[in-house]
Amino acid sequence: MDTQTIKKQENNTQTTMRITGSEAIIHCLLAEGVDILYGYPGGAIMPVYDELYKFKDQIHHVLTRHEQGAAHAAQGYARISGKVGVAMATSGPGATNLITGIADAQIDSTPLVCITGQVASHLLGSDAFQETDIVGISTPVTKWNCQVTKASQIPEAIAKAFYIARSGRPGPVLVDITKDAQLEEFDFKYEKCTGIRSYNPVPATDTEAVKEAAKLINAAKKPMIVWGQGVILGKAEAELKAVIEKAGIPSAWTILGASAVPTSHPLNVGMVGMHGNYAPNVLTNQCDVLIAIGMRFDDRVTGSLNTYAKQAKVIHFEIDPAEIDKNVKTDVAVLGNSKDSLAQLLPLLDATSHDAWLQEFKDLYAVEYEKVIKDDLTPTKEGITMGEVINQINKETKGDAAIVSDVGQHQMIACRYADFNITKSNITSGGLGTMGFALPAAIGAKMAAPDREVVAIIGDGGYQMNIQELGTIFQQKTPVKIVVLNNEFLGMVRQWQQLFFDKRYASTEMTNPNFVAIAEGYYIKARKVVKREELAEAVKEMIASKESYFLEVCVEKEGNVFPMIPTGASVSEVRLS
Repeated sequence: MDTQTIKKQENNTQTTMRITGSEAIIHCLLAEGVDILYGYPGGAIMPVYDELYKFKDQIHHVLTRHEQGAAHAAQGYARISGKVGVAMATSGPGATNLITGIADAQIDSTPLVCITGQVASHLLGSDAFQETDIVGISTPVTKWNCQVTKASQIPEAIAKAFYIARSGRPGPVLVDITKDAQLEEFDFKYEKCTGIRSYNPVPATDTEAVKEAAKLINAAKKPMIVWGQGVILGKAEAELKAVIEKAGIPSAWTILGASAVPTSHPLNVGMVGMHGNYAPNVLTNQCDVLIAIGMRFDDRVTGSLNTYAKQAKVIHFEIDPAEIDKNVKTDVAVLGNSKDSLAQLLPLLDATSHDAWLQEFKDLYAVEYEKVIKDDLTPTKEGITMGEVINQINKETKGDAAIVSDVGQHQMIACRYADFNITKSNITSGGLGTMGFALPAAIGAKMAAPDREVVAIIGDGGYQMNIQELGTIFQQKTPVKIVVLNNEFLGMVRQWQQLFFDKRYASTEMTNPNFVAIAEGYYIKARKVVKREELAEAVKEMIASKESYFLEVCVEKEGNVFPMIPTGASVSEVRLS
């Protein structure tokens, strides 16, 4: 198709053209504003790739080295851009390899559209080569999915997919398209989806509920806010900051909520959860009003539900009705987009301060600083700590970098100690806890935000789960900075074995390869740090690099992450050692 026809189609989605299903897929993506997608070709999706080749000046396809890498890269792209990430794979193993990334996106509310090829429709159910029921497999971990067997079904299916993925509480969708549907010709036209019967993605905010919430907040002596990623997804950062400042409320965050309010804000009292800060965890069980905003009260935040905030009136601002009263009983539920709800709340709040209450957070922070933070950031022991690596990165990036962390001890340290000045700066696998997430997610994040410094913080275990994506970095010339904190252990599991299994380190010690040589094999500049006096200069060199850079830092082997709330314990039973 010539360029003029392409432009006509983009400008007028009502234009009808006689084209194949595979070409229709590309036009659907263009109509939805897709300019980059991640994937891996194969037999059942090959017609789409053939058409994609013709449109390579309009849609940049990133060939990852594994389909899981494609899903995570699309997640990283979505998380930092706020747009829908797109991944594509063939049938059978190609499709099933997407599942971990799809499940991760589902629990972390990340908007993804995954397109998979499928065997021809007459072969469905025959155990044909590379046939897998990906619709059945993905149903529990998608917001919506469907299978397309006719070319004429493609436009509506993809339009619905993008609408569902991005609307309300975002999430992943999957469209499975048979090979004959890709080859069949039909009269194509595209209409964006603007609504679906019985699907109400954003509940209308109840003004009476907002008034009730304001009344409780204004009467509170010890109010506390805990915000989550719903603030970022709802683009409500400014509204949250205004509420916090007007009402003078100490405010804490879940790991996916990090960066919505700058780390340095005087009312930002730190992270809640299993490895969160001492003060917000302990004082959750002393506040008189707990205001939860865009968070879902997961078990890593609440600890034992039998003892969680029983003394407090609970206000829950939430877009998804299914989350109300699911784990924690609320006194006031405010449904709706957090941006709209908080905007309605703000004029109803009294301008006040809670200095004595805020001082309690400061006093407990001083305790945590003496017992934990000081040793993490300015250690005197021989081994390099993970905390001082993050601290050095802060110094070089001034808190403006996007930090993409994997899963484990390094993740908790990165979330605790990284400085975040800009929203959408903490990209990590929260609910699913997917090792191998960070390397491909950092690729997607950097491609979505090329002007931002993107630093991947990874453990030696998780790094090797998707280490092949170094090939994607090399081929795409993506200037991500990769930091592997190498303690030669599966560190978080080892910490639990030390504390709760009498130091029986069963299958957690790692015999690692030469990481620097591997990186250099992919033509990525690499360096290894084993001594503290080398660290500052190495981090400076890494951040200054205009190209991708790999930095391995050998940290203390048996360092632990504290504070820590043991599984099943109360948040007020947080341990400092």
